[in-house]
Amino acid sequence: MYKYAKGIAIIIASLTLTACSSNQSDEDDIVNKASPEVLYKQARTSMELGNYSKAVRSLEALDSRYPFGAHKTQVQLDLIFAYYKMDDVASGIANIDRFIRLNPTHPNIDYVYYLRGLTNMQADNYLFHEMMNIDRTDRDPKNAQEAFRDFERLIKTYPNSLYAADAEKRMHYLKNRLAKYSIKVAEYYIKMGAWSAAAGRGQVVLEKFPGTPSTERALEIMVKAYDELGQDKLKQNALSVLKANYPDSKALAL
Repeated sequence: MYKYAKGIAIIIASLTLTACSSNQSDEDDIVNKASPEVLYKQARTSMELGNYSKAVRSLEALDSRYPFGAHKTQVQLDLIFAYYKMDDVASGIANIDRFIRLNPTHPNIDYVYYLRGLTNMQADNYLFHEMMNIDRTDRDPKNAQEAFRDFERLIKTYPNSLYAADAEKRMHYLKNRLAKYSIKVAEYYIKMGAWSAAAGRGQVVLEKFPGTPSTERALEIMVKAYDELGQDKLKQNALSVLKANYPDSKALAL
């Protein structure tokens, strides 16, 4: 009986895989034979329905087969957005950079820079960690740094952009994230007894991320590090700044 049931399960699985393969093959045939107008209409419909993987197939076909078609720049913009929605960072950034290189004066170039920032910011996020409320600000900040530069470029180059206000808010979040990372690194240096490196990281927070919640901790680290290094003048400077701005700091009670 078990063997009989197992055999039926294998047959059903095989038929399911064959059907899926057949459906995919039929879909690919439709994409390959469709006119550019039909392909673009299919892509737009798929995007409106939130089926971004299907939209990408149509858009990629358009982009490769009709690179000089009537909708060429809009196809590329839609493709960039679809990659972003699919969390396909590598494809998204590659297509964004290509678009910027080929269309530096396009009317929607500010939107492209904005999407570059969103894509890099998305790459820095870990949904599982956020859901579980796990602090992972110690992870590699490469994408966060890139996102910050993208939004900064957008605001400086296109201050009147529709996306400038949101970009500024995101930069504020990224500043806090990057400052926390520097604090994590500084605290690691403290554990290793690398006092000069720890003080340097504290200084980075003061210079690059002033006004963030990490500033107090950065000053505390600098006071401790300079004390260990015997740099009394630098220690007193850090202490005076700490007292003036954070009079309730625990480091002042030591």
